[in-house]
Amino acid sequence: MTMTITAAVVLFATIWFMVLFLVLQTTVITQDDEGEVVDGTHASAPVNFRLGKVMWRTTWISVLIFVPIVVVIESGMITMHDIDFWGRYGDGRNY
Repeated sequence: MTMTITAAVVLFATIWFMVLFLVLQTTVITQDDEGEVVDGTHASAPVNFRLGKVMWRTTWISVLIFVPIVVVIESGMITMHDIDFWGRYGDGRNY
């Protein structure tokens, strides 16, 4: 069974956004961390935020996660019938 282009795009987008939220939480340095809060801003506002760097880092990490998942799906190591715990997809035979 092959993965469609749409399924691959949806899978990559899902992985990318999940990784983005993790990267944002782990790489941002706040004004409070630096000890210099600018008047009129919140202490948790980022210092020297570089969106491009965050997006590149997110993309590379996402590719490293996406490729093995696609290989597993395309190779047939794990199929829908392997994870069908409640028998919703029949007995696995193609009629």
